[in-house]
Amino acid sequence: MIATSSSTTLNRDMANAIRALAMDAVQAANSGHPGMPMGMADIAVALWGRHLRHNPDNPTWPDRDRFVLSNGHGSMLLYALLHLTGYALPIDELKRFRQLHSKTPGHPELGCVPGVETTTGPLGQGLANAVGFAIAEKVLADSFNRPGHEIVDHFTYAFAGDGCLMEGVSHEVCSLAGTLGLGKLIVLYDDNKISIDSEKGRIEQWFTDATPQRFEAYNWHVIPNVDGHDAEAVDAAIRVAQAIKDRPSLICCKTTIGKGAPTKANTGAAHGAPLGDKEIAATREAIGWLHAPFVVPQAVYDAWSAKARGATIERDWNERFANYAKAYPDLAAEFKRRMKGELPDAFEQNARAALAAVQAKGETIATRKASQNAIEALAPQLPELIGGSADLASSNLTLWSGSKGVSRIAGGNYLFYGVREFGMCAVMNGLALHGGFIPYGGTFLVFSDYARNALRVAALMKTRVVYVFTHDSIGLGEDGPTHQPVEHAASLRMLPNMDVWRPCDTAETMVAWTHAVRRVDGPSSLLLSRQNLAFHARSEATIASIGKGGYVLADAKGTPHLVLIATGSEVDLAVQTKAKLDAAGVATRVVSMPCTNLFDRQDAVYRAQVLPSGVPRIAIEAGVSDGWYKYVGLDGAVIGIDRFGESAPAKDLFNYFGFTTENVVATARQLLGASS
Repeated sequence: MIATSSSTTLNRDMANAIRALAMDAVQAANSGHPGMPMGMADIAVALWGRHLRHNPDNPTWPDRDRFVLSNGHGSMLLYALLHLTGYALPIDELKRFRQLHSKTPGHPELGCVPGVETTTGPLGQGLANAVGFAIAEKVLADSFNRPGHEIVDHFTYAFAGDGCLMEGVSHEVCSLAGTLGLGKLIVLYDDNKISIDSEKGRIEQWFTDATPQRFEAYNWHVIPNVDGHDAEAVDAAIRVAQAIKDRPSLICCKTTIGKGAPTKANTGAAHGAPLGDKEIAATREAIGWLHAPFVVPQAVYDAWSAKARGATIERDWNERFANYAKAYPDLAAEFKRRMKGELPDAFEQNARAALAAVQAKGETIATRKASQNAIEALAPQLPELIGGSADLASSNLTLWSGSKGVSRIAGGNYLFYGVREFGMCAVMNGLALHGGFIPYGGTFLVFSDYARNALRVAALMKTRVVYVFTHDSIGLGEDGPTHQPVEHAASLRMLPNMDVWRPCDTAETMVAWTHAVRRVDGPSSLLLSRQNLAFHARSEATIASIGKGGYVLADAKGTPHLVLIATGSEVDLAVQTKAKLDAAGVATRVVSMPCTNLFDRQDAVYRAQVLPSGVPRIAIEAGVSDGWYKYVGLDGAVIGIDRFGESAPAKDLFNYFGFTTENVVATARQLLGASS
């Protein structure tokens, strides 16, 4: 039983409930990380027990505080907190930790259980998401708050460990957070000096950063040397951090990993493996928690419950919002629309008009420029669009006439991320998850490698983000193979839930943008050219088919003898080759396939109409060839690049690598001869 109701004893019992649940769940699963939850339990008591503004009965109300567990391997800390504070996470789900289809997967996953704000586990990315949350709060507040009516006013809290701070992405995003002066961002650092490598797990061999000084250099407010096992000390530090308005805060909490375990505390053994029945029994004795596995006394549940307080906090906000709506009805309606993720009523009409204008103009321009034109056309009616670039705005053309840079002193709709590709894409995830924004960010396609894991996590979470990846092929020319992507389009297409668009002209680029903005179930990558691409005239029916991902751009007269499939800059090559083949008596169909992912989602009847069975096919794309055999078959042909590029003018490179009408015609003759 709980012996007393004193603050110290209550703090201890609340923390020990977390320790016990973490030990028990990891042991039951025979898998997991008990050490971090046991070490950060007292920190959780201070934050979740006294400060975090949330409502377990309505986990998504707009002005809640955001909490991010960046060191996501310690997921049982979050699951224990959600269970104890009253979220829809029953004890049976904790007993099913890490089991198939449980609500308690090995690392926190967005959508598995209410209260998880983002998927974490790849270390450092949670910190980046938290920076995105804090930027979102700052920009929304600047857009919607009015004197006496602050409807956007919440903190973002993140737990982070040594691993998060070792990962390079933490340097990128924490530097940016300091530059932007994100005063509503508070990070609690689990400074336990333990990692995985070596017998004892001590990190002195590989991590000796002066972390407080590092963050001070980032222009953070730093509170060093806080006793992470003293909830009162952590509480006091949080209150100090909350009062700092012009800088993010780092609270350095000295902790012991596996706190309470008699032989495994403060060792690597507590990090990523069950403690074992013997050690758990000894730990229960040592911390004074003499309850059976997964048993929590009602008094502890009562102390942890956040339902009553959460309902009061949300009710107070609802009253404030009602007053705001009376004073500013249009702003209130716009805020609600944006937080729901709904597009403006006029969006579809505006998108149709923009596409019609593109068709009428018929420009031959680079698709990166077509992308900028699309942003220029769509953004005035989409205040939720928040753009950015990794120091390449003048090259990837992500700026538009209404762009306003976010700064320390004001909000805006554009982020100058600096040379931080990984950080940019991970921050974009946080912006999207916060609500109220559709983020887009640009860099060269080849540098998507830097950001790859953030793209993967975006696809895993199905976040609504748009990546503007320019300089999409050898067509960028003289910068050479270090900058010429050859495997990147194929690699991105392999990501589940990622829609990859490689448009061939202004019309396809506009359709790609409108689809990316509409899409609510995953991210989109737009792969755009540096060089000018020819415009292709289309009928109304053909224009409508662009949105199916693959369509007949130019058809044969009568039954086709050959189908040429192409994307991006190679579509015009296919069209030119068709003219020569038609003249030679080879009835040829050209299929433009700007988004293979979307084409693959069409029904079998449509796909068969576009790619009729039994007709030989050639795919043409300035990239690796393997992925195209799913469309051309093993008997078809692919004109691609299965090696790295060269440094030369674009025209010379396309000729050198065989992207010429002569080579396509020769390939067609060989293919048709073999199939006859």
